[in-house]
Amino acid sequence: MTYLSSIEIRTSGAPEAVSALVRRAVAEAGPDLPILDMVTLSSQIDRSLRSDKLISRLTSFFGLTALLLASIGLYGVMAYGVAQRTNEIGIRIALGAGQFQVLWMVLKDSMSLVGLGILIGIPSALAATRLTSSVLFGLDAMDPAAIFGATLLLCAVAALAGYLPARRASRLDPSKSLRYD
Repeated sequence: MTYLSSIEIRTSGAPEAVSALVRRAVAEAGPDLPILDMVTLSSQIDRSLRSDKLISRLTSFFGLTALLLASIGLYGVMAYGVAQRTNEIGIRIALGAGQFQVLWMVLKDSMSLVGLGILIGIPSALAATRLTSSVLFGLDAMDPAAIFGATLLLCAVAALAGYLPARRASRLDPSKSLRYD
């Protein structure tokens, strides 16, 4: 005796409308054949991809959290550096340095930290491709567009995180900053 574990039916209409016809046809073919579950292909695909979607969402969440923490950390380091260099910046402004020059000086420091991170991060990420390639379905672990996009996003977020302390530094009043201890 042969048992069928599943059958597939193709319909051009709504699958729910055909389910009564299928149940009747199976009951006519064999009254002792039970129909345990009728599931559409799209819901089967959704069930099979549920864990992959969860992992994707969690990975995105943790990636965005890491980006946020990195930007907060860079902001903190740059703000601390500006606070430590307040006298120097005040002297530069008193000697004629413009707002743009001070802004660029602090932003350059911020972007040099990001550049160092990129120089360390990209080779490390490329070295880890063997570990990540098993979970990337249909994607290349060394995709230049993805690496470039991630690097560009990191640079943009870092520029914003460094801009805020740089703007504060460029607007210092030299007379107050020289008295600052």
